[in-house]
Amino acid sequence: AREEIWITSKLWPSEYGLGKTTVAIDKMLSRLDTDYIDLLLLHQQFGDYLGAWKDMEKAMASGKVRSIGLSNFESERLEDILSNAQIKPAVLQVECHPYYQQSALKQRVSSCGTVIESWYPIGHGDTSLINEPVFTRLGQKYGKTNVQIILRWHIQEGNVVFPKSTNPEHLRENFDIFDFSLTNSEMREIRALDKGERFFNMSLADQERMLGSFVPAD
Repeated sequence: AREEIWITSKLWPSEYGLGKTTVAIDKMLSRLDTDYIDLLLLHQQFGDYLGAWKDMEKAMASGKVRSIGLSNFESERLEDILSNAQIKPAVLQVECHPYYQQSALKQRVSSCGTVIESWYPIGHGDTSLINEPVFTRLGQKYGKTNVQIILRWHIQEGNVVFPKSTNPEHLRENFDIFDFSLTNSEMREIRALDKGERFFNMSLADQERMLGSFVPAD
């Protein structure tokens, strides 16, 4: 049944703009063969994102979209959206993991009730991160894998996670993190791992140049 499936989709900057985004949403619904999208995100912080946001708000009012949010908005353009939005973002999808915990960003969106949604929740599979001794020790204590400990930390931090896997065993393990809880002291141990270290490093200018090669001129 449709209500048992959660669909998140994104709009590309070439689809941003008042009126333009409404057309893009209708095309998206047609491609997905569905009457509504559960969560719709602006993919990048470029182009006419304010016009796009207004159209997304209209799509929510009409029932075409159930919730709206942002992806990769970490510059001052985040505040530009927040100050102009009638409906605040439900989520902000960014890189977030124990080496890059996004504490400052959480503070910036806390008053809006926006939740951090993590891509790279296990640091893009970085072995140094996954094999941190604290995760190994806690995995042995709770009978879980190191990755399960990391995902449980995310859940208790209030982060949304979507670890990608096509391995059936890993898929089952990713779901099997709700039968235990980390203690407050264990959560503090993991918070102490924060290095402010990204795995995806690209300046705003570099991102804009990269997107320029994909976004056709009007």
